[in-house]
Amino acid sequence: MKFTKMHGIGNDYIYVNGFEEQVADKAALSRRLSDRHFGIGSDGMIFINPSDKADFEMEMYNLDGSRGKMCGNGIRCVGKYVYDNGLTDKTEITVETLAGIKTLKLFTENGKVNAVTVNMGAPVFDPASIPVNLPGEKIVSEPVTVDGKEYLITCVSMGNPHAVIFVPDTESLDLEKLGPKFENNSLFPDRVNTEFVQVLDRTHLKMRVWERGSGETFACGTGACAVLAAAVLNGKSENTSTLILRGGELTIEWSRESGDIFMTGPAETVFTGEVDI
Repeated sequence: MKFTKMHGIGNDYIYVNGFEEQVADKAALSRRLSDRHFGIGSDGMIFINPSDKADFEMEMYNLDGSRGKMCGNGIRCVGKYVYDNGLTDKTEITVETLAGIKTLKLFTENGKVNAVTVNMGAPVFDPASIPVNLPGEKIVSEPVTVDGKEYLITCVSMGNPHAVIFVPDTESLDLEKLGPKFENNSLFPDRVNTEFVQVLDRTHLKMRVWERGSGETFACGTGACAVLAAAVLNGKSENTSTLILRGGELTIEWSRESGDIFMTGPAETVFTGEVDI
């Protein structure tokens, strides 16, 4: 099977052309190839497939083989893959995901895509739709106790469920211990991605993320969008901010006109290869 290793600010995936490659058990293959010691190494696998609803379909699997609905960094790389490999010559495309159809604007330099803006859609705050087992119309700065300590959480869905927590310092967190406590908490029936956020100023937010099914990653696009929405709701940020993640920076804008959130960031190819499956 031919593959391409790509990343968006360190959030790395193995990309496979689903127009050409056929895989019987994609979940098992994702678990095997994503292993950083015995496989290629990645946060998961993404298959780029034909779609009868959009220009392409993004079929995503996490590190543990679970199906992912949406990945902001991953979908930017989908845009780069299809343009750089001649699957399209358009600089605006649509991609079908389990979180709906997303529109991508591709920015090119010397015939290759170097950055992508994705319309990530409107944030969802309804607890039942996220889902989170808490009452109310929105969960904003809600006190919850996890592992014996109280945290104030703001819950948002950007296709994936997110719990956002503002902290004085992101670097001092023991995320390997804390992340799973949130991910597998009974408050979140579908598990949850958890973002810990340090407010630097009203246009710069520093974050770390624990992703369900993958652990701590260098970046999470849907998480960055959820963080901006949570920061605006809590009065901590303007509608456009720079999100500083471990792998790099994203520009996130929550449009007052449309209500949609737009994410702009880089997409990079690391290497291509073939592997026996």
